[in-house]
Amino acid sequence: MVDMVQYDCPYIDTTVDHDVSFTGLHWDFNTARQQLESRVLVKAECVEELDSGLNALRDHHNMTDYRLLSRRGDRAIIKNAVGQTSAMRAIRNNNGYLTGAFEASDGSERWHIGFDRSDMVSDALSELDRENDFTVESQATITFEDYFDLVEHVGPAKTLLDACRSLSSVERETLETAHKNGYFSTPRDATLGTLADEFGISKTAVSKNLRRGQGKLMGQVLDAMTDIDERA
Repeated sequence: MVDMVQYDCPYIDTTVDHDVSFTGLHWDFNTARQQLESRVLVKAECVEELDSGLNALRDHHNMTDYRLLSRRGDRAIIKNAVGQTSAMRAIRNNNGYLTGAFEASDGSERWHIGFDRSDMVSDALSELDRENDFTVESQATITFEDYFDLVEHVGPAKTLLDACRSLSSVERETLETAHKNGYFSTPRDATLGTLADEFGISKTAVSKNLRRGQGKLMGQVLDAMTDIDERA
C-alpha cells in the first residue's frame, strides 16, 4: 500500500481545502480516453463541508466528468472521470494495477497497487518519485497458494467485514477496552466492575454491551467458518 501526494489529482486537491474524504467504490481505466472512471463515496464533517467539497471537485481542471448519483446528509455517492495523472501513468507504464479501493483524505491518497513481477516494482517507484511524494506503508509478496486462497474465500472475508461494521460504536469500544484490559484473559485481569468504573455505567449495562457485541461477531464468524468448510 502506498500513501501518496499527487499534485494533479482532483481528490487530493479538494481534501486540502475542504474537510471531506473520498473512497473509490468502483473504478475502471478508460484507455481510449486516458481517464479513470469511478464511483466514489464522499464523506464530510457536515452538510456545508460536503457542499463546498463537491463543488470544488466538480470544478477542478482535471475533472472530465461529474455526476451526483445520491446524497444523504453529509454523505454522497458520485460518478466521475479524472484525467490520467502522472502517478497513474507511472503505474500503468510499469504494468501495475490497483487491487483495491483508493482513499483520499487530508491531502494524500492511499493506493493498493499490484504487480505481476517483483522486478517491475522498483521501476514503478522510481518513475513515481519524479513528480510525486509517497511513502510505501506496506509491501508483501502473495504466493500462488495465497492468491487462490484469497479468491476462494472472498465470501467469508466479506462476512467477517460485515460483522465488524455491524457493531455500534459503544459495542466496539466496550469490546476493545475489555480485550485491552484483560477481561477475556485466563485468569481475568479485569471484571465487569472494573469495566463499569472505566465507562461510568452499571455492570448490567457493560454486560449488555459486551453480549450484544459478542453475539453479532460470533454469529457471523460461525457463518464464515461454515462457508470455509463447505469450500474445502
